[in-house]
Amino acid sequence: MPRATLTLPAAPLTLAVALALAPAAAGAQSARVPMTAADIETAVFSGTGDLPSGQSALTARVQVLLDRAGVSPGVVDGFRGGMSDSALRAFERKSGLPVDGRLDPAVWALLQPLGEMPVTADYTIAEEDAQGLVDSIPADYAEKAAMTSMGYTSVTEKLAEKFHMDEKFLAQLNPGVAFQPGATIKVVVPAKPIRTKVTRIIVDKESGRVAAYDAGGRLVVDYPATVGSAATPSPHGTHTVTAVAKNPDYTYNPNLNFKQGDNDKVLRVPPGPNGPVGNMWIDLSQPTYGIHGTPTPSRLFVNQSNGCVRLTNWDATELGGMVIPNQTVVEFLAPGLRIADVTPAVQPAMPATGADGVAVDGAALALAAGKPAPRPLRLGGVGADATVVPVTAAAPADALSAAGVAADAGAPMSGAAGGADATLPAVADALNQALTTATGGALQPQSGAPVAPVPPVTPVTPVTPVTPVTPAAPVATQALPPADAAASGPGL
Repeated sequence: MPRATLTLPAAPLTLAVALALAPAAAGAQSARVPMTAADIETAVFSGTGDLPSGQSALTARVQVLLDRAGVSPGVVDGFRGGMSDSALRAFERKSGLPVDGRLDPAVWALLQPLGEMPVTADYTIAEEDAQGLVDSIPADYAEKAAMTSMGYTSVTEKLAEKFHMDEKFLAQLNPGVAFQPGATIKVVVPAKPIRTKVTRIIVDKESGRVAAYDAGGRLVVDYPATVGSAATPSPHGTHTVTAVAKNPDYTYNPNLNFKQGDNDKVLRVPPGPNGPVGNMWIDLSQPTYGIHGTPTPSRLFVNQSNGCVRLTNWDATELGGMVIPNQTVVEFLAPGLRIADVTPAVQPAMPATGADGVAVDGAALALAAGKPAPRPLRLGGVGADATVVPVTAAAPADALSAAGVAADAGAPMSGAAGGADATLPAVADALNQALTTATGGALQPQSGAPVAPVPPVTPVTPVTPVTPVTPAAPVATQALPPADAAASGPGL
């Protein structure tokens, strides 16, 4: 039976937003290869060469491990492409390795501790997974405004976002399966969203990455992003996060934003993951600019934006739970600067490989590079070093709090984010709801597929935790600025 759901109020949001460009997807993404969940489990790196071109089980496995390391590859789809290459570069930068975006023995060794748990699983589709769907999302804003929700258009789309997967890749791993309640499907298992508070966010337009740091200056997460365009660039300099709105409404205003076709009236587009700003808005002190989700996560490196910063819906939701309104700063790097240019270099205490060219102990390298402990996995709420157990029976609404989900944390906000929680210390995201709170189905480790062998490693002393940052007191946001403040043309 479906469990009680956590509902956050929709937040009306007026933004100066322009239409995104939507060029055709790269043809290489259609060259799919036969692949099973067992192939992903057993995929290993030979130690020479790089990730294969096109699609492979090895790339899918590496994408899941990068996600668990806090370095998002965007969607898990098994394709080597711009987002995967940028994630490898971010992981190398984070680990103090030479940055070339290539899979090599040192990178592979560092990823191995994150693969000790299965990277795929069986998931039984619940009744809730088939609820709240809409037939389609029209392009016309007047037609959008006539709808009651910008919801998912299919069970596959909804589940793909829950598990950080490309929708077509989810279908590819489950040929012939009817995606309906009661069916058991194969999914990949990403990591539990991080809830560490971050005080600094760096937006690197040239590399298409957004990196967030805690109060001690340690990298916490690194995401792929769409950041502005040549015609409508992102803002410059340093700004502050002022508010967070989960499931925001979107207000189309042709007097402030863009004009679409014959739509010359102000229109309210209802909330939902397929809305213009996805299911999360992080408001910045630069009027009308923000960091937000997107209805097309697989196209982050294909689409362009008109000034704002787009992340996948799940990455935006995770980041929204980590920022501190009026404390977290967002730095937009000037052209020519990269994240590595404005952050201290990470120096491993030992070489990446020995004299014989064989990678040294991955866990020791991780410790030497000052990496945080691996992110806990979403398998019944247990950590990476615990025994995997099935998700149990449905939990009542009050159990959400016991599971670490705050349904009403912080005072409601007024103005632009009316009703949205300002602090969001532990916002429940779809993955959290799917795996740690029961849905009527059960998440099991992938059956019948041996896990790729992991070299033995020397036990590592846990990294000393950083003193938590005290969240700022909730504050009421001001109304968004008048039309003359949007002259620079920021947007989606």
